[in-house]
Order: sequence, then C-alpha cells, then structure tokens
Amino acid sequence: MIDFTLRTLPFLWEGLLITLWVSALVVAASLVAGVLIGIGFAYGPLWLRFLLRVYSDVLRGTPLLVLIFCVYYLLPFAGVNLQPFPAAVIALAAFKSAHVGEIARGAIQSIHAGQTDAGKAIGLTFAQRLAYVILPQAVRRFLPPWVNSVTDAVKGSSLVSLVGIVDLMLASQQVIGRTYEPMPVYVLAAFMYFVINYSLSVASRRLETRYAYIRE
Repeated sequence: MIDFTLRTLPFLWEGLLITLWVSALVVAASLVAGVLIGIGFAYGPLWLRFLLRVYSDVLRGTPLLVLIFCVYYLLPFAGVNLQPFPAAVIALAAFKSAHVGEIARGAIQSIHAGQTDAGKAIGLTFAQRLAYVILPQAVRRFLPPWVNSVTDAVKGSSLVSLVGIVDLMLASQQVIGRTYEPMPVYVLAAFMYFVINYSLSVASRRLETRYAYIRE
C-alpha cells in the first residue's frame, strides 16, 4: 500500500497543483467581483440593483455543471472560442461571484445607517465613507461566510475535469485507468481534498472566534 501510494503520488500532485491554481483564480476573481456586486446591491440605483438581482438569481439558481458546459460549448456559437481552462475558470468565477455578492450585500447592509450619517456629518465623500467607515466594520461579518464559500470553490473545482482539465479528480481517474486500483487512489485524492477543506474550515472558525466579541 505504501509503495503504491508513493508511485501514484507524483501524478496526483500535478493534478492537485492544477486544482489549487484553479481555486486561487476563482477565489480572487469572485472576491473582487462579489464585493463590487455587494456594493452595487447596497448603494446602486434601482436599475443597477435590478440587473444585479437578475444576475445573482440566475447564476445561483443554475447548476454549476450546466454553467461550465454553457460557457465552454455555447459561447463558440456566439463567436467566442475559449480553451477549457479559461472557460472553466470564468464559469466558476461567475457562479461564485453571485454567492459572494450576496454575502457582501448582507455584511454591508448589516451596518447601522447611523454610521453612514455620521460619515456624512463630518464631510466624508461616498468613497471615503465606504473605505473608512462601512467596509472596515462589514469585513468582520463578511470573512467567516466567505471562507466557507472558498471551501465550496475548492470542491466545485473538481467539475473542471469534465472539460478535459487534468485536475486532481481527472488525474485520479487517469491513474485508476493505468493501475485498476480505484479504492486507494480515490482514498488518497479524498484525503487531499479533506486536508485543504479542513484547513479552510479551521480558518473560518478562528475568524468567527476572533470577531465574535466585537459588537456595534
């Protein structure tokens, strides 16, 4: 068993690096887009809030697998031909940005309106109120659920194997195709996913503990 693990580990390691790279890109892109969506929800004009609501509800209501296939297989009909890697990352980032946007919206809108009024009273502009008053208070409510969404992004990255990206899941299947030993390979892959997601869960719990005592 140990010898088999040592022989298959290099192949799974390459897939794991792809999984981490995809997850990192998705998390970074969805964080930026999600925060902007949350700000738009909280402070945007009616027409913008309507568009963001449609975007959020449609993407959150669409299965991730369907979204990946739509980006990869349907966009070419519109003249947009994407390679598997960018297509998968775009689909995952769009899906996660809708979820992060809702988290950011809830965190921002949880800040009492008196905080905004106080910023106005001392002459702060909207950008200054956002940067120095609202976001610093909202971030502690945003971080714990956002870390949980990062865990979901890591798990969702396993679907990129369906468009031919050799991530940890597809690497496992390739190893199984050579060795005909599915159980130890899947156990090893599951352990790798567990280590990543458990680390993120621990980080989430520590963030919740760190900021639990702070009150408005």
